[in-house]
Amino acid sequence: MPHPAVLIILWICLTVALQSLHATTLLLAAYALSAPRLLKLLRRTRVIMLSLLIIYAYATPGVAVWDAMAQFSPTWEGLEDGMLQMCRLAFALAGLAIVLSLLSQQQLVGGLYTLAYPLRYLGLSRERAAVRLALTLHYADTATLDVADDWRGSIARMLAPAQITQHTIELHATPFGMRDGLLLLIACVFLGMVWL
Repeated sequence: MPHPAVLIILWICLTVALQSLHATTLLLAAYALSAPRLLKLLRRTRVIMLSLLIIYAYATPGVAVWDAMAQFSPTWEGLEDGMLQMCRLAFALAGLAIVLSLLSQQQLVGGLYTLAYPLRYLGLSRERAAVRLALTLHYADTATLDVADDWRGSIARMLAPAQITQHTIELHATPFGMRDGLLLLIACVFLGMVWL
């Protein structure tokens, strides 16, 4: 298994490369590896995807879909661009689903902790950032698991004062290996080939 920071960088490179590629196989791979997580991510972003489609459909100049509506009609070019952006977002979420299925929460926080190393030069504490992220992920998980039958009960529980409990957070600093460096080099070469 590669270093968690390397997996996160690979996902970022893939997301950037998707701006130039049509990678439908990524969606299938994410579905095969972690269908529930991918479907949850897609369900949570459905409003954003629909908004993208509507904005592109109405803001992109081109041939009107309904001639009778003239300037109030979406355009075919806008619908095409909107669908392309929706697919790119779905592919980025598919890559994220793969990364989240391969990494535990501790590994994810550890990888982000490693990537936050340059924050030291700005006088910021990457330890604090990692601890806050770990606590946020912990509370987000407990909030999604604590689902009430009625919305009033959910809101009441969210607004209730938090119980103070002691948390122990371990940051695992995994060393980089030769394979990790090779993967980063391949990712950079791939990204360079896509953008040239």
